[in-house]
Amino acid sequence: MAADTLKGDRPSGAAPVLRRVLLDNGALSALVVLVVALSLLSGDFLTTQNLLNVGVQAAVTAILAFGVTFVIVSAGIDLSVGSVAALSATVLAWTATSQGLPVPLAVVLAVGTGIACGLVNGALIAFGKLPPFIATLAMLSIGRGLALVVSQGSPIAFPDAVSGLGDTLGGRLPVPVIVMVAVGVVTAVVLARTYIGRAMYAIGGNEEAARLSGIRVKRQKLVIYALSGAFAAVAGIVLAARLSSAQPQAAYGYELDAIAAVVIGGASLSGGVGKASGTFVGALILAVLRNGLNLLSVSAFWQQVVIGAVIALAVLLDTLRRRAGASPAPSGASKPGGGLPGRRPVKIATGAAAVAAVALAAVFLRPGSSGAETKVGLSVSTLNNPFFVQLKAGAQAEAKASGVELTVTDAQNDASQQANQIQNFTSQGVKAMIVNPVDSDAAGPSVKAAGQADIPVVAADRGVDEASVDTLVASDNVAGGRLAAKTLAEQVNGKGTILVLQGTAGTSASRERGQGFREGLKAYPGIKVAARQPADFDRAKGLDVTTNLLQAHPDVNGVFAENDEMGLGAVKALGAKAGTSVKVVAFDGTPDGLKAVRDGSLAATVAQQPKEVGRLAVRNAVRLAKGEKVGETVKVPVKVVTAKNVADFS
Repeated sequence: MAADTLKGDRPSGAAPVLRRVLLDNGALSALVVLVVALSLLSGDFLTTQNLLNVGVQAAVTAILAFGVTFVIVSAGIDLSVGSVAALSATVLAWTATSQGLPVPLAVVLAVGTGIACGLVNGALIAFGKLPPFIATLAMLSIGRGLALVVSQGSPIAFPDAVSGLGDTLGGRLPVPVIVMVAVGVVTAVVLARTYIGRAMYAIGGNEEAARLSGIRVKRQKLVIYALSGAFAAVAGIVLAARLSSAQPQAAYGYELDAIAAVVIGGASLSGGVGKASGTFVGALILAVLRNGLNLLSVSAFWQQVVIGAVIALAVLLDTLRRRAGASPAPSGASKPGGGLPGRRPVKIATGAAAVAAVALAAVFLRPGSSGAETKVGLSVSTLNNPFFVQLKAGAQAEAKASGVELTVTDAQNDASQQANQIQNFTSQGVKAMIVNPVDSDAAGPSVKAAGQADIPVVAADRGVDEASVDTLVASDNVAGGRLAAKTLAEQVNGKGTILVLQGTAGTSASRERGQGFREGLKAYPGIKVAARQPADFDRAKGLDVTTNLLQAHPDVNGVFAENDEMGLGAVKALGAKAGTSVKVVAFDGTPDGLKAVRDGSLAATVAQQPKEVGRLAVRNAVRLAKGEKVGETVKVPVKVVTAKNVADFS
């Protein structure tokens, strides 16, 4: 009778089964709710092309996360996967192009690089007794540094034979999605059907008990971290293929997304719990959120807040759901189908919270619709830099004056994220788009796809390689570098020792400004460059790097910084010497830079007039959207700003 009762209580039919599957999987429920909510909020979301975009945008994070799943299930952590991905892709591109090795061998070396990094992590943890956090944090730095050493800080073109991994099959099905699914199947099989998979769960559940039961824990940890490194290498190859170049700064911060995807998918950071399907859903949630918020034109700054809040809510509410499910039911409180009291309210709360987060973002955080028929997209390389903040301000002012709706996104100096944003603009069917590339090479494939969709593209401040744009609105960075060299030489009377603070390695702006400065300095043989070091266009890093260099070269009398932020960091490091015994020349003409010129601490800055770049970019985009012709290049003049003429600049 008991068996009959249980049998009778079991729900029958497809609908109850589907409902039960959704309710028993908090991450899957949240994903379904997000998809429904975004479909209602944006008519551009639930289209075939956009869903394929979401798949492509989830691929790299998912592949990284599958590898991290092995580590987290075994109660470890791997912070190095983003750097290992960049290093592996760089090794592939470097060996196949510069060293002339056959592409298959280069691929093997790239995957071997990932495995080697994983083995080092595993050895440090298993035999060196280092905490996983420390060991993989060290590899994060080592991997990124080696990628920069191998590439000399510049992107390396990816071999055509491997670039196909970033393309589509039959013009529709993206190869990255196929690779993601294949890697996911491998992960599921390893976890559920192999000895190493069972060992992972055992080690994560209780490492000492696993050891006493005969599992060679140290050896298994080597295998676990080697698998994570191998998957990171595959992710790096897919990412580089999509960008058609190996970027030494690629996948920066992706380790956090990978860990978030695993945890959102239901894995426990304490170990012993996790599965491939959950990780896959977690990666999709992150991709859907970013895609949907782009389509809803939510502010780039608020997107980070919303994504962080949804991640926290998803994990918190799923934890509450698990606790409710684990609680013993009061007598007579069981429900048909085995449900426990308290589970359903928490499950409903999970979905409601996800809907509320997205709805609030859509209603309160996105700019009000202008009602304009012409929609223009602007992808900025980073809004963490005053120069590009001004470029954005100029673009928005011109858009308002022209009566067009401008959507601005922030790529956060991530070429892959920018490719996603350009894809999203294409899905939205904007009338024109403006791209300020993170990297000129990496922007090529996505800009080319926009051109194939008959969307005119304007490049702002930096050009786009491997793809044609309708016009380029920019200052001449090389010419500006030459002007900076001439100005600094005049400030130090043509002789002395100087320092050079370089921008983010691999960016076209840093390469071009540095090239112009080197060319201009050839006319002044009395000036010696004591050191060149990157400070990533960042003021704090400019301060630290200059402070360090001054220890080795205290007698310098000049500094060239490839942007104002680094120049202001150098001024801080120099203290009273700035503007007196040491002359600092910078680049950009930002408000803080101009203020420093006025007070004499900065000798000069090469002003690019970023507001004018943004204004002219929008003006030309609007003309292109209307079918008008524009010139191939629109040059915005650069000007040297010194104490003599700083009053002429606002």
